[in-house]
Amino acid sequence: MGPDNLTKNQDFILIGLSSDPKTKIALFVLFSLVYTTSITGNMILIITTQLVKELHTPMYRFICNLSLLDITFTSVTVPKMLIGLLLDHKGGPSEISFAGCIIQLYVFMSLACTEFVSLTAMSYDRYVAICKPLHYTTLMNKKVCLLLAATSWAVGFLDPLAHTVVISQLPLCKPGILDHFYCDLSVVLNLSCVDKFFIEIMTYVVGSVVALPAFLLTLTSYIFIISSIFKISSSAGRHKAFSTCASHLTVVILFYGSVLIMHMRPSSQNLRAQDKPLSVLYTAIIPMLNPLIYSLRNKDVKKVLLKLTTGKRLSK
Repeated sequence: MGPDNLTKNQDFILIGLSSDPKTKIALFVLFSLVYTTSITGNMILIITTQLVKELHTPMYRFICNLSLLDITFTSVTVPKMLIGLLLDHKGGPSEISFAGCIIQLYVFMSLACTEFVSLTAMSYDRYVAICKPLHYTTLMNKKVCLLLAATSWAVGFLDPLAHTVVISQLPLCKPGILDHFYCDLSVVLNLSCVDKFFIEIMTYVVGSVVALPAFLLTLTSYIFIISSIFKISSSAGRHKAFSTCASHLTVVILFYGSVLIMHMRPSSQNLRAQDKPLSVLYTAIIPMLNPLIYSLRNKDVKKVLLKLTTGKRLSK
């Protein structure tokens, strides 16, 4: 039996975040709280936007879609990481099958692509609201919102499909030890001994097909938005207009910033130690922060949550 078949028929071992038993306990407690907060916060945002008629607007439909995406995104990696920390503390290795690893890799890349498109759709919504307010109800009706949300998921899951199939067929000749807490693309590719130039080029091409247009469209939207805000004569009007897109802009900066730092920095062995903390940032921390950002920076959400928690009736 060749090394390729041997590797694919055995479980991979995930090294995880740390090898120190005491650190593992602390990390387990920390990320259990992070994951619970993330799921709870996003679920509250989804339930609130669905139950409260005041929030049945295009912007909140997109926020609801983003919360669903964040729940899925963090659930792909964090539960496995928590299991790994718990098993490692008890002396057993954290394992994942070859098929499970490829599925996790595919779903992770798909959700990342979906978030690119979803944030772009949200930037278009803010562009229409600020730059074309008289046409907002026509351009951003319920049907358009659902179409944009469905398109983001469809594009996200179709884009990396061929790429994942190619990766799954690579001959693997190194021991199945992954120095990460999930099946990261670069770590999986490191197990193959063949020339990876083609697959690395394919990675950048596949990523650019979604990420580059999404970034350019988002950037263009905000150029028009900021230009329109500066044209408002009163400072109160400018503040009100900017407040409608401040939460989304914050989320965009966090997401794109973490992705750019992770994938656009030079490849170096000295920098590999930074991969795990950066991965934690956009797989666990950002999905936890997003509902907090939309809740704390959005007056409508704060008003509704306050009324729900105090038992007051919502104004019609």
